[in-house]
Amino acid sequence: MNGIAAYAQQQPNYTNDMVERHAPLVKRIACHLINRLPACVQLEDMIQAGMIGLLEASGKYDETQGASFETYAGIRIRGSMLDEIRKNDWAPRSVHRKAREVAEAVREIENQHGRDARDIEIAETLDMSLGEYYKILQDNSYHKVLSVDDTSAITGETMLDSMSDNAPGILDGMHKDDMQRLLSNAIAGLPERERLVMALYYDEELNLREIGAVMGVSESRVSQIHSQAIIRLQSRMADRED
Repeated sequence: MNGIAAYAQQQPNYTNDMVERHAPLVKRIACHLINRLPACVQLEDMIQAGMIGLLEASGKYDETQGASFETYAGIRIRGSMLDEIRKNDWAPRSVHRKAREVAEAVREIENQHGRDARDIEIAETLDMSLGEYYKILQDNSYHKVLSVDDTSAITGETMLDSMSDNAPGILDGMHKDDMQRLLSNAIAGLPERERLVMALYYDEELNLREIGAVMGVSESRVSQIHSQAIIRLQSRMADRED
């Protein structure tokens, strides 16, 4: 925690009492996030990043703005944790590249047939086995882990913003209201199982293990379905932008 101590000394308005009283808030937020992240992300790292956010909040909080300190600090803490996750993106470039190839295959099949692209069709289009295709989905799922509420509360971003990582240019020139409307329509048009996973994950805030229990499938299968839903949305949003 030496880095935190050093940072604290630089804060002119830093109050040790305020930070100590709200330290449990950092752990609570970290535990909430960690349940939605891959095993390679450590709780201790999230707590350390959150403490930085708490220290920043203690130095910049202005009670005349109306929000309670806990509300303000919660936003800064989550934001600091999400920044740490983004900074240490564990997905190699090959994962992003393969996800773009899958999205293009989905787009091609759905434009050709006018219906949802099936798993086996996507695999055949990419000239790979179904197992290889599911491996791509599994790898891709590991960096699509943040909830809509978390990202929008801190940065004003939406799921559509996070999807743009694999589809640059989709957001260019689009009004935020238009993006939200198009995204809502695209989600409503997903296959039933993908739509259910999205609802349980983003609306009900269940983790992948809990969703698997609800649906009667493995956690890894839920991860694949979630990844496929995100890629399908990328493909359809790109189509609508065109």
